[in-house]
Amino acid sequence: MIKIGIIGASGYTGGELLRLLSLHPEAEAICVTSRKLAGTPVEKVHPHLKDLTPLSFEAPSAAEVGERCDLVFTAVPHGTAMEWVPEILEAGSKVIDLSADYRLSKDVFEETYNMKHKAFIEAAFGMPEIHPEVKGADLVANPGCYPTGATLAVAPLAKAGLVERVVFDSKSGISGAGNAPSVTSHYPNIAENVQGYKLTTHRHVPEIRQELSRLSPGIKVSFTPHVVPVIRGILTTAHVLVKDEFEGKIPEPVEIAGIYADFYKDAPFVRMANGTPSLGAVRGSNFCDISFEVDGTGDRIVVISAIDNLVKGASGQAIQNMNLMMGLEETTGLWFPGGAP
Repeated sequence: MIKIGIIGASGYTGGELLRLLSLHPEAEAICVTSRKLAGTPVEKVHPHLKDLTPLSFEAPSAAEVGERCDLVFTAVPHGTAMEWVPEILEAGSKVIDLSADYRLSKDVFEETYNMKHKAFIEAAFGMPEIHPEVKGADLVANPGCYPTGATLAVAPLAKAGLVERVVFDSKSGISGAGNAPSVTSHYPNIAENVQGYKLTTHRHVPEIRQELSRLSPGIKVSFTPHVVPVIRGILTTAHVLVKDEFEGKIPEPVEIAGIYADFYKDAPFVRMANGTPSLGAVRGSNFCDISFEVDGTGDRIVVISAIDNLVKGASGQAIQNMNLMMGLEETTGLWFPGGAP
């Protein structure tokens, strides 16, 4: 049994890791940390895990966690993981970081997050559909939730050389804001409402641009997020503006479908939806559902993707990466449907 540690297990992401690990046949959480909650039973903080875990929160050192575990998830705020990761790796454990600390180059991280990186290490970017080097890596940077839905939606078209510019519009469930109360997540402010925020300045833009540019250098990316009154899920609409040479002669839908089928032929968690993707179809699952439609004006392809922000957008993708890093089948412990309706 693979021994797992979770640094910062008291939040939504930590709770989701524990939920999914409780279903995993080959991995077991043995150490969960929270300095503020040390000594508190996990089920007191995550009541949905009652009778499913005997663990209590601990406050060990990074070296101790690394010595005890085969793999450690760092589910801590941006800027905090870098204080843990080097010592955990040095102690002999693999690491999957769910913060942004290792997703970007050092310079781009420092500019985007307005902080100095204290311990930069090259990491594999944890989107297995695009980065096969996740398999066998010692350090994986788990992608952000918005970049996951956005990148997977457009990657095949980018790789095919069709894309000049893409404008992303994403709608996220409120759990994406974390479990700390805020003005955005306050019920009277979000119920029966849709709120846009950081309309042109969201810090996930460099991550999306980085991944699409790896597939097709020079792609222009715009991104605007919204919060909607649902608990889980991200629905992303990508307005793909094609290069000049494809205007008026965009490939036929059957050809585009073939581009997606070929790109994702070895990607078990990416599905082409029957109709428009819905949050209900992926809720609680590690699937990303995608569909597209060609605009009759001849210069635009509209692509929609749906993911659960806490699963494929965070903890589920992290366990998908764990499976590959530890030599397991990619789908181990994750092959189950969404909780529709």
